[in-house]
Amino acid sequence: MHQDITDRGHEDRTATPRRSRMGPPPPPLTYVPLGERPLRRLPQLFIGLALYGFSLAVTVRASLGVTPWTVLSEGLEHHTFLSFGTITAVVGVLVLLLWIPLEQRPKFGTFANIIVLAYSADLGLSLIPEHLGFPARVGLLVGGVLLNGFSVAVYVGARFGPGPRDGLMTGASAATGRSIRLIRTLIEITVLAVGWLLGGSVGVGTVLYALAVGPTTQFFMPWFAYRRTAERIGDAARFRTLR
Repeated sequence: MHQDITDRGHEDRTATPRRSRMGPPPPPLTYVPLGERPLRRLPQLFIGLALYGFSLAVTVRASLGVTPWTVLSEGLEHHTFLSFGTITAVVGVLVLLLWIPLEQRPKFGTFANIIVLAYSADLGLSLIPEHLGFPARVGLLVGGVLLNGFSVAVYVGARFGPGPRDGLMTGASAATGRSIRLIRTLIEITVLAVGWLLGGSVGVGTVLYALAVGPTTQFFMPWFAYRRTAERIGDAARFRTLR
């Protein structure tokens, strides 16, 4: 018996350091109703979406390769009379149609995503000059990718519902039982291929975005994810038990 107690005590002592090194739990990102603290959350949503649309314009002006969905919008722009921002909105609406068989329901943030991105992307393209030197374009590329990841954390953290493209990913994952990583990869590859065939620009920026935007978003997400009162209390309690 004494040996059992000693062994358990040894296990507890050796397990404690592992628990103490664990950080706080990941922030919740599920939908929160529009009426809950709108004065706190709405500005975050619109600022995040505006920065996101502007970051797309920054990467376009860098002319070193853009995100897969931006490649698609660029390719479509070559074949229509619509502006880049308008095309992003049209693509967003068309993607929403794919939600129907997936039984996804758009939220307030879904429609805000379509509208704000269109205007902010066109505004960014009108403000940033074309045909810049190579050093300036490299700076735009790096800054645009970092701003993109930051802005995703800001607007997703407001928890008003996913944008059209994110909802397609989560809905397809739920419907097929496949991982979000696999579904996201398949969607991005398909979109990238179609956009490239239509004349969209693919380059080192496309690769940089794929590698950097996820870690950047994850880094900033804990700072901006809105937590309800009950969630904050629960997180604090769980974190104390892990220490």
